Amino acid sequence: MAPDSFQPAKLPYRYEFDVAEAEAIAACNRQHGFAVVKGVLTPGQVEQFRESVWRVLDPERTLKPGETRVQTDFIEHAPPLWDLLAHEDFLRLNRTILGADDLTVHRSAAILKNAGAGPVVWHTDWHGYGPLPARTPNEILNRGEWPNGMWFYLNGTHPERAGLAVIADSHPIAWTGPEGFAFTPERRSFHRPGTEPKSYDQFDVPGVVPLFTEPGDLIIFDTRTYHAAFPHGGSEARLSCGFIFRPTSPPFRAPWERTESARRFCAALPFQLQPFVREYTGLDPAWKLAEGK
Repeated sequence: MAPDSFQPAKLPYRYEFDVAEAEAIAACNRQHGFAVVKGVLTPGQVEQFRESVWRVLDPERTLKPGETRVQTDFIEHAPPLWDLLAHEDFLRLNRTILGADDLTVHRSAAILKNAGAGPVVWHTDWHGYGPLPARTPNEILNRGEWPNGMWFYLNGTHPERAGLAVIADSHPIAWTGPEGFAFTPERRSFHRPGTEPKSYDQFDVPGVVPLFTEPGDLIIFDTRTYHAAFPHGGSEARLSCGFIFRPTSPPFRAPWERTESARRFCAALPFQLQPFVREYTGLDPAWKLAEGK
């Protein structure tokens, strides 16, 4: 199906909410694996976040057509995001979803995707299905039970412009996959039986929900929810960013020391925000599992 043929999904339940509806948002994410929260950011914050994405990922404006850039420690370089650590509605929402009062910044990212970029294949961010140990920083950080999707699409999302799509109800561990498909190894994605077992990149999948949002909206999805992004047929670069919390307790240990960037970030936060980073691990992109482990 072409991206321009998709319309907002007509589901037997509501999945778009106001930020004050924390309990309903948490329930929707728990039951269906995703939710959209309208108008979390002000127009001024959207502009600040957009400027931060450009400044961190492409300060010289050299992004080529079809190119995508990703930053995996974005909050460390984007002070405007720190405002969310004092955003009471955002904090209440996260505390409700996580069932914890004490929160720690877990990880963050930003993506800059230029017009002409291809689709992002169907995948789950969770790395706990297979028997193999975690081999990369992403696999270490993506083994928790907290939601891994807290994304702001700063141009809004639309299927024609590299918008996000999720598969509703795909987050339970017992989910057997979409009808007519088989899982790839470790359930990272799925494919049609009889074809090469590589990640699927089309959108004719049962249960697909294309997400239509405005620039200040927040997209939430469960850590195991399968999701993908449409090819970018628009005319301007798509900017997105976000970060997730984890409960401070029980402790989470990472097999790397804080990077210099992470130390600077933690030291720069105002005193009243320090509780959110006392257990912050950051991400060391150079870490990898030692051979033979």
